[in-house]
Amino acid sequence: MDYTLRELECFTAVAEELSFTRAARRLHLAQPPLSRHIRTLEERLGAQLFDRQGRTVAMTPAGRLFYEESRGILAQLVRAGELARRSAMGESERLRIGFVSAVLGPEIARVLRVFRETHPTVQLMLHDLPPAEQMRLIAEGRLDAGFVGLTPVERPAGIRFIRWRRERVLAYVPSGHRLARQPKIDLAELMGERFVAVSSEAAPAFAVFIQDICRKAGFRPRVVLESARAQAVAVMVAAGSGVALLPESLADFTGGSAVAIPVKKPVDIEHVFAVSSARLSPAMDDFLAALKKTSEA
Repeated sequence: MDYTLRELECFTAVAEELSFTRAARRLHLAQPPLSRHIRTLEERLGAQLFDRQGRTVAMTPAGRLFYEESRGILAQLVRAGELARRSAMGESERLRIGFVSAVLGPEIARVLRVFRETHPTVQLMLHDLPPAEQMRLIAEGRLDAGFVGLTPVERPAGIRFIRWRRERVLAYVPSGHRLARQPKIDLAELMGERFVAVSSEAAPAFAVFIQDICRKAGFRPRVVLESARAQAVAVMVAAGSGVALLPESLADFTGGSAVAIPVKKPVDIEHVFAVSSARLSPAMDDFLAALKKTSEA
């Protein structure tokens, strides 16, 4: 199916604005040629993409399907053009990588340092984002890869998940809590406690993981407060809002206001690195090699 880049731009703008007037303004284009591009695209596809009733615009089922399947194309073309331009000017490649600040420890720093030693001209653009947001941006082509934590419950097509390190999960309690002086605890000892947790919207895989290990311990956690950031959850524990199950990497975050206690039957989480199969490049191949090298060290 042949259609032009300009037609895709016009379609995407109208689909996102649901207004021909706003779409034309966004594209710095007069409305009549915008409408012509949409009509031409519909003729090429043999399908009506929008319902137009006066000033009201809505996508048809065909339009919604076409938008879902095509929305990453423009971003990919823009990226391809940018890379070609930068290459012609002798500039370096750029890798856009997400991470979760709660687990930004020496392990990730080591990966970045190993890669930087052999690729000093590659621009590493790091973005602190919750796992769910990283996955969305990788799928849309706006991130190349990300340290997303646990493997997502639902694995989108076109994204590889590479295991790279394991980390212990600890029980976090306020410093004055009845369990605070114990060297180790059974998870069942947290039954009936008020829990604070990372929200399922921000980190769905981690939320499912916590629910699962509590269920195996014989109870369902009574969550009273949530946050998109694990650091904020640790602060809630320190403030006395409840207890939490969090990665060991946060153990030093709360100072003396909360205590991180090992679990008698150790529970580990496995961190994965998510990378778009459509975004592979020599630089990304080398970054994956650095990741493998440091995970095996």
